[in-house]
Amino acid sequence: MDVLAVREFRALWGTEAVSLAGDQLAKVALAIMVFGRTQSALWAALVYAMTFLPALAGGLGLSQLADRYPRRTVLTSCLLAQALLVATMTVPGLPLTLLCALVFCVGLFGAPANAAHHAITREVFGGDELYLRSQDLRGVTTNTVMLLGLAGGGLLVTVLGPHWALALDALTFAVAAGIVRARVRWRPRAGRPSDGWFDGIRLVFGDPRLRALVWLSWLVGFAAVPLGLAAPLAAELSTAEHTVGWILAADPLGFVLGAFLLSHLASPAVRMRAVPVLAVASLAVLLCFAFEPNLPVTLVLLAAGGATGAYLVTVNATFLTLVPNEHRGSAGGAYRTGLRVTQGLGVALAGALAELLGSAMHTVALTGLLGTALAVLSALRWHRVRCDVTMEGR
Repeated sequence: MDVLAVREFRALWGTEAVSLAGDQLAKVALAIMVFGRTQSALWAALVYAMTFLPALAGGLGLSQLADRYPRRTVLTSCLLAQALLVATMTVPGLPLTLLCALVFCVGLFGAPANAAHHAITREVFGGDELYLRSQDLRGVTTNTVMLLGLAGGGLLVTVLGPHWALALDALTFAVAAGIVRARVRWRPRAGRPSDGWFDGIRLVFGDPRLRALVWLSWLVGFAAVPLGLAAPLAAELSTAEHTVGWILAADPLGFVLGAFLLSHLASPAVRMRAVPVLAVASLAVLLCFAFEPNLPVTLVLLAAGGATGAYLVTVNATFLTLVPNEHRGSAGGAYRTGLRVTQGLGVALAGALAELLGSAMHTVALTGLLGTALAVLSALRWHRVRCDVTMEGR
């Protein structure tokens, strides 16, 4: 692909893939290690939650570092700090409270690292179309790595052992820092000393175009519900436990296919026009769960939702393109924080609703109904402001 001809992007793309693969191993390793020591589902869930909770504090509070300091420096420093923290987790007999604190800190450092990574990637590409293609490749890669993690993460951790798996994760962070330091060009800080700490967030919600893109991205909170209810869905389908993995894998598999097709068959102009249609379609497929489909149909529906959900690649790329360079760290951090929080809230509320209704299938269908209604409103909002967005190829 032409985007891989760009040396800096190759480095950024490769480091993200390596780090993500290590993170998948670490999540499985932590779950196995903690549950093996405590036999407590609560402790296992608590440690797993610590991999997500820092997104709120870090995404809103620390992403600004990517604007206030040179971004390559922020990225390499955070990667090295994460390597050290994860390496500390390999110490045998570490108190569980300290382990939770370390996991939390790894997530905190991840916020400015991600902000710097995404901001640098946008700086690397001068043209919108090439940048959009780079995000297609990124989306395909990250979801493929997640699929491989679901398929083989548990087996690899079993072979290596949890402590060695964590050591491997620490190594991926260190290697990523080295690659960034050697292959990514140093640039001076993008922000101004006079910029306020939350100016980026105010920018996001003060611009109608950015607000419309944020609403479209937050729809992912509804799309994530079937993944959060994978186990009860499998139980209602009266299938074996291993089908939970199939249910979890169907959405990212569809996303990979959808991102690939959009990248190769649709121009940037067509993709911009297709965003509202795909956003509505990604949630409308969930309405079919009202008919209580069997396992094959369920997997097809989830894959279709993932494929149409690939509109998020266009939304993400357009968002960072519209944000001024001096605010891309903080604004991008707020944007990604919203994605994580809406997913978490969506799954949590759906779990409570499933308990009330006594049916995961009906919960997914009801979620699809509410999500589709909000998707239509978000699509109309985007249609009103889209004429103000300029992309190459229009």
